[in-house]
Amino acid sequence: MDPLQRVKENFSESIKLKTESVEMLAPLIVKAAATMANCMLQEHKILSCGNGGSAADAQHFSSEMLNRFEMERPGLPAIALTTDSSTLTSIANDYQYADIFSKQIRALGQPGDILLAFSTSGESHNIIHAIDAAHDRGMRVVALTGREGGQVAYLMQDEDVEIRVPSWSTARIQEVHLMIIHSLCDLIDRQLLGQEAQ
Repeated sequence: MDPLQRVKENFSESIKLKTESVEMLAPLIVKAAATMANCMLQEHKILSCGNGGSAADAQHFSSEMLNRFEMERPGLPAIALTTDSSTLTSIANDYQYADIFSKQIRALGQPGDILLAFSTSGESHNIIHAIDAAHDRGMRVVALTGREGGQVAYLMQDEDVEIRVPSWSTARIQEVHLMIIHSLCDLIDRQLLGQEAQ
């Protein structure tokens, strides 16, 4: 296939998925953002995690909260559990890779905090363990998934929010996850700073 045409097809597929899924995803994004903003208003924090590109998404969200998104404001309490290589490798070495997030959550998570978990398949064992640990700590969960939600979908409780992208392509799911991250950041800022904030 012509490389130029392939690039155009990638763009078209991404645009199509966003357009087709916005009506389904938008209410869930609004609910998740309100939950997160209320968490921070009550002086709690958001812990985020994911693997590979989803680890980058977890860090992206955390950086937008701790620093700023599109408007000036004080930093907001968010921690990406993917960034401490010494902690990650010691847990993976001494226990198992599936515990790299759950052990951190059991140490750092408090009732009222939120876990923001990314898994395009919903089948990542360390994300499943992280959600179990978050529930044990009295935390709510916001999960960004894809495909059919995997095992993550079955772990969601009444106060949790699963935002599932209706696609089987990891790349397309992650592209929509980025849009969701930016939408969450925008809504959180507007709820905390006022709807008319620029």
